[in-house]
Amino acid sequence: MLVAAAVCPCPPLLVPEVAAGAAPELDTLRDACADALGVLTAARPDLLIVIGPADHAGRGPHPEGSTGTFKGFGVDLGVRLGREKAVAYRRLPPSLAVGAWLLARAQWAEAPVEGLGVGEPLETGRCTSTGRDLAARADRVALLVMGDGSACRTLKAPGYLDDRAEAFDAAAAHALGTADPDALIALDESLAYELKAAGRAPWQVLAGAAEGAGLAGQLLYEDAPYGVGYLVATWS
Repeated sequence: MLVAAAVCPCPPLLVPEVAAGAAPELDTLRDACADALGVLTAARPDLLIVIGPADHAGRGPHPEGSTGTFKGFGVDLGVRLGREKAVAYRRLPPSLAVGAWLLARAQWAEAPVEGLGVGEPLETGRCTSTGRDLAARADRVALLVMGDGSACRTLKAPGYLDDRAEAFDAAAAHALGTADPDALIALDESLAYELKAAGRAPWQVLAGAAEGAGLAGQLLYEDAPYGVGYLVATWS
């Protein structure tokens, strides 16, 4: 069953080498992510699964030992998901690469780690059923859920300004901060897609995994630098 979850955004700019001179602008966000991972460590899970949005090539399971790179973002920096394995796997999608970077930064060694790339348009029902399946994988399962809110909060945002974006992010923040699976399930998948909210599907996977777990939530960070909604929360 699900015993803990950490929710973090997944911009490659979280990695200081990628952000370069702009790195200090996200220091507070990095600190919040580190605090969230501390909750996962304290839960002492048997299995940690990192979930994040992915394109077609990155969707599906990524076993422990899978590697990723930030070369596509101008930095020759590689990451590995959990412990090294003597098998070559396909590359991690960027969201899971950022998750792997966060785990390496936290010196994660508490439990085996796997990854799951989720398609941004995945239907809500399939998200929740996937979450239930993940929660049944071990007696004590923890999730690191990577995903951004809307990308339409300002005129310079990747998706330009959309007046609906702020309310969407506020609803997601409340649902994540109160560990409310039903409120996450209620997020409109069509609206999320229009607002380029890549976290919607991973958050709804979390909702399915958390059904009946009775977890409490805490919102650690809520802001929209660069016009993109970034949220950090813990469920435990």
